[in-house]
Amino acid sequence: MKAEIIAVGTELLLGQIVNTNAQYLSQELAALGIDVYFQTVVGDNPERIRKAIVTARERADLLVFTGGLGPTLDDLTKDVLAAYLNRGLSLHKPSMDKIEELFSSRGVHMVESNRRQALSIDGSVPLHNAAGLAVGNALTEDGTHYMLLPGPPREMKPMIDGPGKEWLRTLLGHEQPLYSRLLKFAGIGESNLEAKLLDLIEAQVDPTIAPYAKEGEVAIRVSTKAATQAEADGKIDATVEQIIERIGEHLYAQEDIPLEEAVIQLLRTSRRKLASAESCSGGLLAELITSVPGSSGEYTGGVVTYTNEMKHALLGIPLAQLEGEGAPGAISESTAALMAERVQKLANSDFGVSITGVAGPAESEGKPVGLVYIAISERGKETVVYPLQLSGSRTIIRVRAVKTLLYRLWLAIQN
Repeated sequence: MKAEIIAVGTELLLGQIVNTNAQYLSQELAALGIDVYFQTVVGDNPERIRKAIVTARERADLLVFTGGLGPTLDDLTKDVLAAYLNRGLSLHKPSMDKIEELFSSRGVHMVESNRRQALSIDGSVPLHNAAGLAVGNALTEDGTHYMLLPGPPREMKPMIDGPGKEWLRTLLGHEQPLYSRLLKFAGIGESNLEAKLLDLIEAQVDPTIAPYAKEGEVAIRVSTKAATQAEADGKIDATVEQIIERIGEHLYAQEDIPLEEAVIQLLRTSRRKLASAESCSGGLLAELITSVPGSSGEYTGGVVTYTNEMKHALLGIPLAQLEGEGAPGAISESTAALMAERVQKLANSDFGVSITGVAGPAESEGKPVGLVYIAISERGKETVVYPLQLSGSRTIIRVRAVKTLLYRLWLAIQN
């Protein structure tokens, strides 16, 4: 079955809100074995909504609408679809009773326009709204299926997950659900990863291989349709093995977790602790690590020593190391090493890590933007420093530096 998602709302076109519904629906429909080929956003205009319906009917079997079910005059989705299908609109009594009861319990006069939320297209299946007031609709006509869902995500999600999926399953028959496995990689760029897997990607039929990238990490989704999870695993496993043979050293998880969570998991398993000292990253490393629930068991804390004075006062790094004629400077291999070693000693942790460099926008100490040193000090081992020459904006340089350090730390914990 081919589906198109039609999000109705001028606020989406104006960029006032982000269309997270389309992402959620695409994932949930794929899990049912329904292929989403198009996503459309249309404003609160009856003629444009009608044109969106006409276009979608030509290329999809299932049209899923979000938005436009509320009480105001610009909530037009049911009205336009009903008119297009030459059907009437009638009050759905259970929904109307719910609306009246809510206003009565609050002691508030109900504005008559609220009755619009209880309207249902004649001949449709009403979809109960567990988190709101607007009833959803599902119906089929001339081989095309229509589902109308509310716009607010807190209402849309329980409706599609409950009565929406129940109705969809009655349509699917022998459609096989889609099973996927997400592989997460670090320490390798998207283009380099794709080059190593290019023949597999070009030859893909089943399972499919789809790479995704964000700063500092790359993901690959391996997907297949199958009757059971066991059947899917058999097909996916064979493809994953081929991928691991080529770039397994960069694979940090076979689940959708960020690199910092994988690092915390390794520290927890090995019963070791981490401390950090940051300069140009400004605490970004600490922010990512502490975003992992329960990380306090493995992360003792960190310091942001942004100036030379703070590097000297908190970490005891000699000023002669940091400034003056002939000094290595704050942005140097030796300073990165000292920062990692001193914070490890200060925290009495198993690992101490550091970041120092030039995030931009201008050079510092006569050193270019993007020059960053990251260091890892491990109890009982020699400190290792990695010089990086990164590109991008100030924000991107900081993110890439932190993600590179996390990857190097992930490797070090395992050795």
